[in-house]
Amino acid sequence: MKKRIVCWFSCGAASAVATKLAIVENADLKNQIVVVRCIVREEHQDNDRFAKDCEKWFGIPIINLINEKYDGSILEVFKRRGYISGIGGAPCTRLLKKEIREKYSTAKDNHVFGYTANEVDRWNRFLDANNISASTPLIEHSLQHSDCLAMIKRAGIELPAMYKLGYKHNNCIGCVKASGAGYWNKIRKDFPEQFLRIATVSRQIGCRLTRENSKRIFLDELPIGTGCYSDEPEVQCGVFCELAEQDIAA
Repeated sequence: MKKRIVCWFSCGAASAVATKLAIVENADLKNQIVVVRCIVREEHQDNDRFAKDCEKWFGIPIINLINEKYDGSILEVFKRRGYISGIGGAPCTRLLKKEIREKYSTAKDNHVFGYTANEVDRWNRFLDANNISASTPLIEHSLQHSDCLAMIKRAGIELPAMYKLGYKHNNCIGCVKASGAGYWNKIRKDFPEQFLRIATVSRQIGCRLTRENSKRIFLDELPIGTGCYSDEPEVQCGVFCELAEQDIAA
């Protein structure tokens, strides 16, 4: 099996720019480059449009992978596993992204990820914890997330809808890795139906996803207007998130 350069594209600005840089810098190896996306049903539907725009920019077709067992749905994962988020991390990342990545990968692959210049420590921990050949063009070029957003715009590509709605990331609509009251109240305002779905499943499972006055509460207990999303930390979710979850569980 020939060696491949596998670019993991998550429909975020950082992974898009990292992929483009890898393609340009390895132009003489273009027939060995593959761009892969793990489909998750709860991502914003505009991600499909963004992926098509980026595909034209890349000049390489995107390979879409999905965990058919769970229909690529975080809600299906939660229902079947009876677990959403906690000390062991979030099973959605492991089953819908990490597991798919490992099944697709070969020992000869070089993986390209979208770690940014302000994530050097996370990148180094990832390399220490994972026995794979990997690179991150954004750190090599000292590019931060804001730089990636600007580069996408200058390329003439419309940013994903979640960014335009004021979210700091392009994760699922209602990322269970987030616990901030401001974040969940913003989800409730922007996507009330999805908020209700997650609130219902989390109540059934017994998972208190958010906080009020430092106390864990269910989403359906969250007072409207509580929290300030702009003051809450950014939550990342990608094929390398298992490293953070390993740190938590250790």
